[in-house]
Amino acid sequence: MRRIVSLSIISLCGLLLFIGFIALGNWQLERRLWKLDLIEKVEIRVHAPAVAAPGIRDWPSVNKADDEYRHVELRGQFLQNKDTLVVAATELGSGYWVLTPFQRHDGSIVLVNRGYIGQGVTPQAPPQTDTSLTGLLRLNEPKGSVLRENSATTGRWYSRDVKAIADSLGISAAPYFVDADANPPQTQSDDSRNANSPVGGLTVISFNNTHIVYAITWYSLALSVLIAGVVVFRDVRRATY
Repeated sequence: MRRIVSLSIISLCGLLLFIGFIALGNWQLERRLWKLDLIEKVEIRVHAPAVAAPGIRDWPSVNKADDEYRHVELRGQFLQNKDTLVVAATELGSGYWVLTPFQRHDGSIVLVNRGYIGQGVTPQAPPQTDTSLTGLLRLNEPKGSVLRENSATTGRWYSRDVKAIADSLGISAAPYFVDADANPPQTQSDDSRNANSPVGGLTVISFNNTHIVYAITWYSLALSVLIAGVVVFRDVRRATY
């Protein structure tokens, strides 16, 4: 009797583990389909014609699923002498992103990542005239990096936390920023003259899509439980007969 109870408990635990592992594997496959759909949508957004960036009325509804990496356009003027340098690591090396407030014609302000500059380089001032620019909408990056915290008091920034940066500049800005598109092609003479001009168009678009690996792991564990169950019942049957 005691053996039957023990076997029943082991069987129940094994069944629950098997069902749980299968459910987790199925969930990972669903997540994979969701991620592939997201990647496809982002690719469409990135290469679509630029549309007007969300205005003040739309700011509360801006979200990752619908708006991140959307190709947008801004019209207005840069605010002068308000650059913020954010530590960056790019294909061009280690340096800084240059974030500058951009005031639109409706009076709203959006932080624009004008691009990358190398270490020890003073960024060229933005245009003082009315400007039209395009780029990719990016969402706020709060709380600094994994290892280093942003410090508004010392002017050290490790992530593009638009709210904290805007507060440090004494302005109110959109809850997103715009990664400016690549600079227009320049002649060799222009390059030498504008060596401190921020380099735009360096946005890295990547998504962690390892769901299939996790699914295989969960299904493998389910198979292991099934095999273990077969072995246990085979041994019990042998012992019985």
